[in-house]
Amino acid sequence: MLEQLPNKSTLAIEIWTAYQQHFKRIEVPAKSILLAEGDVAHKLFLIEKGCIRAWHNDDGKEITGQFFFENSSVSSIESLKKSIPSPITIETLEPSVIWWIDKADLDKLIAEIKEVPRLRDMLIDALFERTFDYIKQFSTSIRDSPEQRYQQLMQDRPEIVQRIPQHYIASFLGISSVHLSRIKNRIARSK
Repeated sequence: MLEQLPNKSTLAIEIWTAYQQHFKRIEVPAKSILLAEGDVAHKLFLIEKGCIRAWHNDDGKEITGQFFFENSSVSSIESLKKSIPSPITIETLEPSVIWWIDKADLDKLIAEIKEVPRLRDMLIDALFERTFDYIKQFSTSIRDSPEQRYQQLMQDRPEIVQRIPQHYIASFLGISSVHLSRIKNRIARSK
């Protein structure tokens, strides 16, 4: 996992070395459910290789909320923290290599991290970045047209457009696959 870290700082190496024994490595095929909507989350996942989506069921229709790729962590954070049923399903979209830590070990790790200013700052920064992403996604879903959201997605997150099947991207944008095809055709014609 360490070789996957994008900016291998001395601090990142120290953290991984200190806490790696608390993580378990698994390899899972595409379409594996890591957490089902309604279950209580007991694990945090780190993605070494692969892609994961978080989605919820809306009267039989899957609504995609987020995509996660290499070097990302994912869980139903509210469920994990409060021991309540998860509002989302977490599912692999590609064959994936994942490291996971259970809640008890994660709680110990977080308690230790809070006592070390450098580690605490890294944790806070990571939480803020995730919050900023949520706010941006929410704001654009209200303010921008589906075409504007797709163009922004191509610019900001090209890995989604390159790696994710179109019907999941459409669900993420809140439109049908047919509407997304029309948008893609309009964009292609305008170039």
